[in-house]
Amino acid sequence: MTQLAGIDFHAPSQEVARQLIGVVLLVDGVGGRIVETEAYDRDDPASHSFSGPSERNLAMFGPPGHAYVYRSYGIHWCLNFVCRDNGHGAGVLIRALEPLAGIGVMRERRALDDVRLLCSGPGKLCQALGVTRAHNALPLDAPPFALSPPGDPVVVVAGPRIGISKAMDVPWRFGLAGSRFVSKPFR
Repeated sequence: MTQLAGIDFHAPSQEVARQLIGVVLLVDGVGGRIVETEAYDRDDPASHSFSGPSERNLAMFGPPGHAYVYRSYGIHWCLNFVCRDNGHGAGVLIRALEPLAGIGVMRERRALDDVRLLCSGPGKLCQALGVTRAHNALPLDAPPFALSPPGDPVVVVAGPRIGISKAMDVPWRFGLAGSRFVSKPFR
């Protein structure tokens, strides 16, 4: 797969991360509009691929257009979309969604009512969408995943990534301008 929802998954991760803003992501019919992403590349010390392939990060090395799912701090699942060429080791963390479909299911999974908080962070997003390690390495162009392009043009803002301890000043965090569904406001 080279293109899905108008995104070229062979492109550099920061380009893919920017292009994913506004794309609608569904997992088994539950999901919404991607409003926040972060890019990671093998030359990036904050990336899981920086030290090379391992059992944990193997999916991040390709093929592009597949999911890379990992456990953060041993607690939360995080969903990434693999990009670049097979074997390169790059991906985009899906940080936040604006819920659009299956909101009742998300509320039940997250045990909260506030729609703004259902998917406002990578761990929350995975819990709301039911994403687990079972989704690791699955193709994004086949069920349970569905991606569709934004209906309208979007304005994308950028800033430093958050929640990391290396390369914190790299401006590879992207968001939908003005969205109230991001995990942390852009400055």
